[in-house]
Amino acid sequence: MTDALTLAARHLAQQRRIAATTMAAALREWGMLDTNHLRASWSSIGPRLVTVLTAGQLAAAGGADDYVNAVAGTEDAGGAESRVNPSAFAGTAADGRALDTLMLRPLFTTFEAIKGGSSTAQALGAGRGLLATIIRSEVADAGRGAVGVGIAGRRTIQGYVRVVQPPACARCVILAGKEFGWNKGFQRHPRCDCIHLPTTLVARHQHGRIGSDSFTPTTRPGRGGSAFIDPGDYFRSLSRAEQDRVFGVDGARAIRDGADPASVVNARRGMYTADAYGRRVAATREGATRRGAFYRLERARTEERTGTRFARDRIEARRGLPRFELRSPRLLPEEIYRLAEDREDAVRLLRRFGYLT
Repeated sequence: MTDALTLAARHLAQQRRIAATTMAAALREWGMLDTNHLRASWSSIGPRLVTVLTAGQLAAAGGADDYVNAVAGTEDAGGAESRVNPSAFAGTAADGRALDTLMLRPLFTTFEAIKGGSSTAQALGAGRGLLATIIRSEVADAGRGAVGVGIAGRRTIQGYVRVVQPPACARCVILAGKEFGWNKGFQRHPRCDCIHLPTTLVARHQHGRIGSDSFTPTTRPGRGGSAFIDPGDYFRSLSRAEQDRVFGVDGARAIRDGADPASVVNARRGMYTADAYGRRVAATREGATRRGAFYRLERARTEERTGTRFARDRIEARRGLPRFELRSPRLLPEEIYRLAEDREDAVRLLRRFGYLT
């Protein structure tokens, strides 16, 4: 029996092929625009682009039942109680707008570029790039939406884990393998092609990667077909240069030193500068709220150092316990490397600020 993660890898590859085929057809249509009469030629090109995208959405959504049923079979989930209607995911954009309206965006981008002084060729290139992003995103969304509905329609499936395939951004990588309920929407960004792995009892024993011994995304692109549900495995599969590109030089260095990828990536969400430790430092608010991991770590460290117990909630505060106040900004990994005297000091600080356990 084929395991669930292999089925996910195959589904990823199929969805990418559909998106690539749809994009190629759309770009051929775009190339037929008359550079001297853009508005006039759009009257025929625009409707054909809508037809191309609709067909791509239908193809992407059409594989949902087979995929969900195949994965359900590997986990003894039983048969489906209902079937996905692929046509419900074709003909409109993911945000609900009509496709003919959505298809106007690349044309408007072209006109705006020309108005801004770009040559016609440069302007058409800008419109072409946006069209490619739209096609890839809309086809992927149709496929994901259909799988999500397929999951909801099977009561034996309790949720899904996120599956990532290279190339992926840092935000997607740290979500690899994260578990979600059947009714949780799929977080994505333009050009994201991550997918669901439906699960009955989320398959922790399957966490890992497929084909990792024969496939490295940055050294042998286009081969294999790996599906990652572990951020650490994904990171280790990348070349050093690609690690630096995706996670930043200092962020990648921190991960190589043992830091949790999610901690490193999330730290950049709340970046700010502060005066601390006798200098201006780069810090983050991530994890520094009262419910944050760094806040709890600092409170426990201070209690151990001073022998003082701090209030953890309002009830304890009313009983007279002092409330802990976090006064040390949480340094970003790059700031830690800038301040550290040597490797041992850097590792100590990475642990001190919650990037290492």
